[in-house]
Amino acid sequence: MRYFLLVMLVFFVASCKKEPAYKERSFSSVKIKTVLQDSTLSIRAIDILDDGNLAFAANNNTFGLYYDAEDKLFVSQQQHDSLDIHFRSVASTSNDFFMLSIANPALLFKTGKQNAMNLVYKEVHEKVFYDALAFWNDNEGIAIGDTTDECLSIIITRDGGNTWKKIACDQLPKSENNEGAFAASNTNIAIVGDKTWVATTAGRILYSEDKGATWQVFNTPIVKEKDTEGIYSIDFYDANNGFAIGGDYTKPEANVSNKMRTVDGGKTWELVAKGAEPGYRSCVQYVPNSFGKELVAVGFKGIDFSNDNGTTWKHLTDEGFYTIRFLNDSTAFAAGQGRISKLLFTE
Repeated sequence: MRYFLLVMLVFFVASCKKEPAYKERSFSSVKIKTVLQDSTLSIRAIDILDDGNLAFAANNNTFGLYYDAEDKLFVSQQQHDSLDIHFRSVASTSNDFFMLSIANPALLFKTGKQNAMNLVYKEVHEKVFYDALAFWNDNEGIAIGDTTDECLSIIITRDGGNTWKKIACDQLPKSENNEGAFAASNTNIAIVGDKTWVATTAGRILYSEDKGATWQVFNTPIVKEKDTEGIYSIDFYDANNGFAIGGDYTKPEANVSNKMRTVDGGKTWELVAKGAEPGYRSCVQYVPNSFGKELVAVGFKGIDFSNDNGTTWKHLTDEGFYTIRFLNDSTAFAAGQGRISKLLFTE
Protein backbone atom coordinates (compact mmCIF):
# COMPACT_ATOMS: atom_id res chain seq x y z
CA MET A 1 0.00 0.00 0.00
CA ARG A 2 2.84 2.38 0.88
CA TYR A 3 4.53 1.58 -2.43
CA PHE A 4 1.31 2.35 -4.27
CA LEU A 5 0.93 5.69 -2.46
CA LEU A 6 4.54 6.58 -3.28
CA VAL A 7 4.02 5.83 -6.96
CA MET A 8 0.86 7.93 -6.99
CA LEU A 9 2.66 10.82 -5.29
CA VAL A 10 5.50 10.77 -7.79
CA PHE A 11 3.03 10.62 -10.67
CA PHE A 12 1.06 13.56 -9.24
CA VAL A 13 4.13 15.72 -8.77
CA ALA A 14 5.44 14.89 -12.25
CA SER A 15 2.08 15.56 -13.89
CA CYS A 16 1.79 18.95 -12.17
CA LYS A 17 5.29 20.04 -13.12
CA LYS A 18 5.10 22.84 -15.69
CA GLU A 19 7.13 22.82 -18.85
CA PRO A 20 9.63 25.71 -18.99
CA ALA A 21 8.28 28.63 -20.98
CA TYR A 22 10.05 29.96 -24.03
CA LYS A 23 12.15 33.00 -23.19
CA GLU A 24 12.15 35.23 -26.24
CA ARG A 25 15.53 36.14 -27.67
CA SER A 26 16.47 38.45 -30.48
CA PHE A 27 19.87 37.88 -32.02
CA SER A 28 21.36 41.15 -33.21
CA SER A 29 24.75 40.06 -34.49
CA VAL A 30 26.89 37.08 -35.40
CA LYS A 31 30.61 36.64 -34.82
CA ILE A 32 32.38 34.69 -37.55
CA LYS A 33 35.56 32.67 -37.06
CA THR A 34 36.86 31.05 -40.24
CA VAL A 35 38.35 27.59 -39.69
CA LEU A 36 38.98 26.64 -43.33
CA GLN A 37 39.76 28.98 -46.20
CA ASP A 38 40.39 27.74 -49.74
CA SER A 39 39.17 29.73 -52.72
CA THR A 40 39.07 26.62 -54.92
CA LEU A 41 36.41 24.90 -52.79
CA SER A 42 32.61 25.15 -52.91
CA ILE A 43 31.38 23.60 -49.67
CA ARG A 44 27.69 22.70 -49.45
CA ALA A 45 27.79 19.59 -47.25
CA ILE A 46 28.69 19.63 -43.55
CA ASP A 47 27.69 17.45 -40.61
CA ILE A 48 28.33 17.78 -36.88
CA LEU A 49 29.45 14.44 -35.48
CA ASP A 50 28.37 12.97 -32.15
CA ASP A 51 31.56 14.25 -30.53
CA GLY A 52 30.91 17.83 -31.67
CA ASN A 53 33.53 17.82 -34.40
CA LEU A 54 32.68 18.79 -37.98
CA ALA A 55 32.91 16.61 -41.08
CA PHE A 56 32.57 18.06 -44.56
CA ALA A 57 32.93 17.28 -48.26
CA ALA A 58 33.19 19.51 -51.30
CA ASN A 59 34.30 19.71 -54.92
CA ASN A 60 37.80 18.81 -56.14
CA ASN A 61 37.43 15.34 -54.57
CA THR A 62 37.87 17.03 -51.19
CA PHE A 63 36.64 16.03 -47.75
CA GLY A 64 37.86 16.52 -44.23
CA LEU A 65 37.38 16.90 -40.50
CA TYR A 66 37.64 19.87 -38.16
CA TYR A 67 38.42 19.12 -34.49
CA ASP A 68 36.71 21.96 -32.69
CA ALA A 69 38.29 21.73 -29.22
CA GLU A 70 41.82 21.45 -30.62
CA ASP A 71 41.17 23.87 -33.50
CA LYS A 72 42.76 21.37 -35.88
CA LEU A 73 41.81 20.79 -39.51
CA PHE A 74 42.47 17.71 -41.61
CA VAL A 75 41.79 17.75 -45.36
CA SER A 76 42.03 14.83 -47.78
CA GLN A 77 41.00 13.85 -51.29
CA GLN A 78 39.01 10.86 -52.49
CA GLN A 79 40.25 9.40 -55.76
CA HIS A 80 38.19 7.16 -58.02
CA ASP A 81 38.99 6.36 -61.67
CA SER A 82 40.62 9.78 -62.17
CA LEU A 83 37.21 11.44 -61.84
CA ASP A 84 36.72 15.04 -60.75
CA ILE A 85 34.29 14.34 -57.90
CA HIS A 86 31.97 16.94 -56.44
CA PHE A 87 30.37 16.03 -53.10
CA ARG A 88 27.22 17.87 -51.98
CA SER A 89 25.80 15.35 -49.51
CA VAL A 90 27.25 14.02 -46.28
CA ALA A 91 25.85 12.26 -43.22
CA SER A 92 27.11 10.36 -40.20
CA THR A 93 26.11 7.69 -37.72
CA SER A 94 27.77 7.04 -34.38
CA ASN A 95 30.11 4.67 -36.24
CA ASP A 96 30.67 6.02 -39.74
CA PHE A 97 30.85 9.02 -42.06
CA PHE A 98 29.27 8.99 -45.53
CA MET A 99 29.66 11.25 -48.56
CA LEU A 100 27.76 11.17 -51.85
CA SER A 101 28.69 12.77 -55.16
CA ILE A 102 26.51 14.58 -57.66
CA ALA A 103 26.15 13.76 -61.37
CA ASN A 104 27.06 10.62 -63.33
CA PRO A 105 28.28 8.28 -61.95
CA ALA A 106 26.81 8.68 -58.45
CA LEU A 107 29.38 7.51 -55.89
CA LEU A 108 28.58 6.89 -52.21
CA PHE A 109 31.52 6.37 -49.88
CA LYS A 110 31.61 5.09 -46.30
CA THR A 111 34.44 5.09 -43.77
CA GLY A 112 36.40 1.87 -43.85
CA LYS A 113 39.45 0.41 -42.20
CA GLN A 114 42.67 2.38 -41.65
CA ASN A 115 40.91 5.75 -42.22
CA ALA A 116 40.10 4.91 -45.85
CA MET A 117 36.78 5.58 -47.56
CA ASN A 118 35.11 2.60 -49.23
CA LEU A 119 32.72 2.78 -52.18
CA VAL A 120 29.41 1.21 -51.07
CA TYR A 121 27.07 2.34 -53.88
CA LYS A 122 27.51 3.33 -57.52
CA GLU A 123 24.83 4.31 -60.01
CA VAL A 124 25.42 5.00 -63.68
CA HIS A 125 22.69 6.86 -65.58
CA GLU A 126 22.75 9.89 -67.86
CA LYS A 127 20.27 11.68 -65.57
CA VAL A 128 21.55 10.52 -62.19
CA PHE A 129 22.06 13.39 -59.71
CA TYR A 130 21.83 12.87 -55.96
CA ASP A 131 21.09 15.88 -53.77
CA ALA A 132 20.87 14.93 -50.07
CA LEU A 133 21.74 12.22 -47.55
CA ALA A 134 20.48 11.54 -44.01
CA PHE A 135 20.10 8.77 -41.42
CA TRP A 136 17.20 7.74 -39.20
CA ASN A 137 19.50 5.78 -36.90
CA ASP A 138 22.81 3.89 -36.98
CA ASN A 139 21.41 1.22 -39.30
CA GLU A 140 18.93 2.98 -41.57
CA GLY A 141 19.61 5.85 -43.95
CA ILE A 142 18.29 7.51 -47.08
CA ALA A 143 19.59 9.49 -50.04
CA ILE A 144 17.42 11.32 -52.56
CA GLY A 145 18.09 12.56 -56.06
CA ASP A 146 16.56 13.84 -59.28
CA THR A 147 14.17 11.88 -61.46
CA THR A 148 15.80 9.31 -63.71
CA ASP A 149 12.71 7.35 -64.80
CA GLU A 150 9.22 8.35 -63.60
CA CYS A 151 9.99 9.07 -59.94
CA LEU A 152 12.59 10.70 -57.73
CA SER A 153 15.69 8.63 -57.09
CA ILE A 154 15.58 7.29 -53.53
CA ILE A 155 18.08 4.79 -52.14
CA ILE A 156 17.88 3.27 -48.66
CA THR A 157 20.18 1.26 -46.42
CA ARG A 158 19.04 -1.00 -43.57
CA ASP A 159 22.44 -2.41 -42.62
CA GLY A 160 24.43 0.57 -41.45
CA GLY A 161 25.31 1.82 -44.92
CA ASN A 162 27.08 -1.29 -46.17
CA THR A 163 24.51 -1.86 -48.93
CA TRP A 164 21.95 0.47 -50.56
CA LYS A 165 18.84 -0.37 -52.57
CA LYS A 166 16.96 1.92 -54.93
CA ILE A 167 13.18 2.12 -54.44
CA ALA A 168 11.21 1.12 -57.52
CA CYS A 169 8.98 3.77 -59.09
CA ASP A 170 5.83 1.73 -58.49
CA GLN A 171 6.42 2.33 -54.76
CA LEU A 172 6.83 6.11 -55.08
CA PRO A 173 4.70 9.06 -56.20
CA LYS A 174 5.09 9.81 -59.89
CA SER A 175 7.34 12.77 -60.61
CA GLU A 176 6.24 15.97 -62.26
CA ASN A 177 8.13 17.13 -65.34
CA ASN A 178 11.88 17.28 -64.58
CA GLU A 179 11.22 17.13 -60.84
CA GLY A 180 14.27 16.83 -58.65
CA ALA A 181 15.86 18.55 -55.70
CA PHE A 182 18.34 21.39 -55.34
CA ALA A 183 21.77 20.18 -54.22
CA ALA A 184 22.37 23.51 -52.51
CA SER A 185 22.90 22.68 -48.82
CA ASN A 186 22.15 18.98 -48.14
CA THR A 187 18.86 19.99 -46.50
CA ASN A 188 16.28 18.53 -48.88
CA ILE A 189 15.55 15.80 -46.30
CA ALA A 190 14.09 16.38 -42.82
CA ILE A 191 13.77 13.55 -40.30
CA VAL A 192 11.95 13.37 -36.95
CA GLY A 193 11.83 9.87 -35.50
CA ASP A 194 10.50 7.55 -38.21
CA LYS A 195 8.96 10.43 -40.18
CA THR A 196 10.66 11.79 -43.29
CA TRP A 197 10.00 14.81 -45.49
CA VAL A 198 11.66 15.36 -48.90
CA ALA A 199 11.44 18.78 -50.57
CA THR A 200 11.51 19.06 -54.37
CA THR A 201 12.10 21.55 -57.15
CA ALA A 202 8.40 21.28 -58.03
CA GLY A 203 7.48 22.69 -54.63
CA ARG A 204 6.16 19.35 -53.45
CA ILE A 205 6.78 17.38 -50.26
CA LEU A 206 7.23 13.61 -50.38
CA TYR A 207 6.35 12.22 -46.96
CA SER A 208 6.96 8.87 -45.30
CA GLU A 209 5.87 8.01 -41.76
CA ASP A 210 7.66 4.64 -41.69
CA LYS A 211 11.30 5.29 -42.63
CA GLY A 212 10.76 5.09 -46.36
CA ALA A 213 8.56 1.99 -46.55
CA THR A 214 5.55 3.91 -47.91
CA TRP A 215 5.19 7.38 -49.41
CA GLN A 216 2.63 10.06 -50.13
CA VAL A 217 2.94 13.55 -51.59
CA PHE A 218 1.74 17.01 -50.51
CA ASN A 219 1.57 20.15 -52.67
CA THR A 220 2.71 23.53 -51.36
CA PRO A 221 2.18 27.19 -52.37
CA ILE A 222 5.90 28.05 -52.73
CA VAL A 223 7.04 29.76 -55.94
CA LYS A 224 7.88 27.10 -58.51
CA GLU A 225 7.11 28.32 -62.02
CA LYS A 226 10.71 28.28 -63.26
CA ASP A 227 13.40 25.62 -63.21
CA THR A 228 15.41 27.76 -60.78
CA GLU A 229 12.48 28.12 -58.36
CA GLY A 230 11.14 25.73 -55.72
CA ILE A 231 12.04 24.49 -52.25
CA TYR A 232 15.76 24.65 -51.57
CA SER A 233 15.74 23.69 -47.89
CA ILE A 234 13.42 22.15 -45.31
CA ASP A 235 13.65 21.57 -41.56
CA PHE A 236 11.30 20.24 -38.87
CA TYR A 237 11.48 21.14 -35.19
CA ASP A 238 9.18 18.27 -34.21
CA ALA A 239 6.67 15.98 -35.89
CA ASN A 240 4.23 18.86 -36.52
CA ASN A 241 6.19 22.09 -36.95
CA GLY A 242 8.28 22.58 -40.05
CA PHE A 243 9.67 25.34 -42.23
CA ALA A 244 10.82 25.52 -45.84
CA ILE A 245 12.60 28.20 -47.82
CA GLY A 246 13.68 28.72 -51.40
CA GLY A 247 12.99 31.14 -54.18
CA ASP A 248 15.13 31.76 -57.24
CA TYR A 249 18.91 31.92 -56.93
CA THR A 250 19.09 33.90 -60.18
CA LYS A 251 16.90 36.59 -58.55
CA PRO A 252 18.05 36.46 -54.93
CA GLU A 253 16.21 39.65 -53.89
CA ALA A 254 12.80 38.24 -54.86
CA ASN A 255 10.97 37.57 -51.59
CA VAL A 256 7.38 36.71 -52.51
CA SER A 257 6.12 33.16 -51.91
CA ASN A 258 9.55 31.79 -50.99
CA LYS A 259 9.02 31.07 -47.26
CA MET A 260 6.42 28.78 -45.72
CA ARG A 261 5.62 26.82 -42.57
CA THR A 262 3.47 23.92 -41.47
CA VAL A 263 1.94 23.04 -38.11
CA ASP A 264 0.32 19.75 -39.14
CA GLY A 265 3.29 17.66 -40.14
CA GLY A 266 3.59 18.94 -43.70
CA LYS A 267 0.06 18.21 -44.90
CA THR A 268 -0.69 21.91 -45.39
CA TRP A 269 1.65 24.90 -45.71
CA GLU A 270 1.21 28.63 -45.10
CA LEU A 271 3.24 31.31 -46.88
CA VAL A 272 4.84 33.78 -44.46
CA ALA A 273 6.77 37.07 -44.65
CA LYS A 274 5.43 37.76 -48.14
CA GLY A 275 7.30 40.57 -49.81
CA ALA A 276 9.71 40.85 -46.87
CA GLU A 277 13.26 39.70 -46.26
CA PRO A 278 14.81 37.30 -46.71
CA GLY A 279 14.76 36.61 -50.42
CA TYR A 280 16.37 33.48 -51.82
CA ARG A 281 18.18 31.40 -49.21
CA SER A 282 19.73 27.95 -49.69
CA CYS A 283 19.41 26.65 -46.12
CA VAL A 284 17.10 27.09 -43.13
CA GLN A 285 17.49 25.48 -39.70
CA TYR A 286 15.60 25.64 -36.42
CA VAL A 287 17.69 26.83 -33.50
CA PRO A 288 17.92 24.02 -30.90
CA ASN A 289 15.85 24.34 -27.71
CA SER A 290 13.84 27.24 -29.10
CA PHE A 291 10.37 25.61 -28.90
CA GLY A 292 10.10 25.90 -32.67
CA LYS A 293 10.22 29.70 -32.49
CA GLU A 294 13.73 30.49 -33.72
CA LEU A 295 15.04 29.98 -37.24
CA VAL A 296 18.21 30.93 -39.07
CA ALA A 297 18.39 31.10 -42.86
CA VAL A 298 21.61 31.43 -44.85
CA GLY A 299 22.49 32.03 -48.47
CA PHE A 300 25.10 33.76 -50.56
CA LYS A 301 23.36 37.07 -49.75
CA GLY A 302 23.70 36.72 -45.99
CA ILE A 303 22.24 35.41 -42.73
CA ASP A 304 18.76 36.11 -41.32
CA PHE A 305 17.06 35.31 -38.01
CA SER A 306 13.44 34.87 -36.91
CA ASN A 307 12.10 34.37 -33.37
CA ASP A 308 8.43 33.97 -34.32
CA ASN A 309 8.58 30.87 -36.53
CA GLY A 310 9.22 32.83 -39.68
CA THR A 311 6.56 35.52 -39.43
CA THR A 312 9.17 38.27 -39.29
CA TRP A 313 12.92 38.25 -39.94
CA LYS A 314 16.00 40.28 -39.01
CA HIS A 315 18.98 40.51 -41.37
CA LEU A 316 22.13 39.89 -39.33
CA THR A 317 24.93 40.12 -41.89
CA ASP A 318 25.72 40.17 -45.60
CA GLU A 319 28.35 37.46 -45.05
CA GLY A 320 27.34 34.66 -47.39
CA PHE A 321 27.15 30.91 -46.76
CA TYR A 322 25.45 27.95 -48.44
CA THR A 323 24.64 25.76 -45.44
CA ILE A 324 24.54 25.81 -41.62
CA ARG A 325 24.30 23.33 -38.70
CA PHE A 326 23.89 24.20 -35.02
CA LEU A 327 26.11 22.92 -32.20
CA ASN A 328 23.83 24.44 -29.56
CA ASP A 329 21.35 27.29 -29.25
CA SER A 330 23.88 30.02 -30.03
CA THR A 331 26.76 28.36 -31.89
CA ALA A 332 26.84 26.88 -35.38
CA PHE A 333 29.10 25.88 -38.23
CA ALA A 334 28.45 27.27 -41.70
CA ALA A 335 30.08 26.62 -45.06
CA GLY A 336 30.08 28.34 -48.40
CA GLN A 337 32.28 29.48 -51.22
CA GLY A 338 35.88 28.96 -50.17
CA ARG A 339 35.35 28.61 -46.45
CA ILE A 340 33.96 26.93 -43.36
CA SER A 341 33.29 29.16 -40.35
CA LYS A 342 32.19 28.86 -36.76
CA LEU A 343 29.37 31.28 -35.91
CA LEU A 344 28.44 32.74 -32.54
CA PHE A 345 25.02 34.40 -32.40
CA THR A 346 24.59 37.14 -29.80
CA GLU A 347 21.75 39.37 -28.61
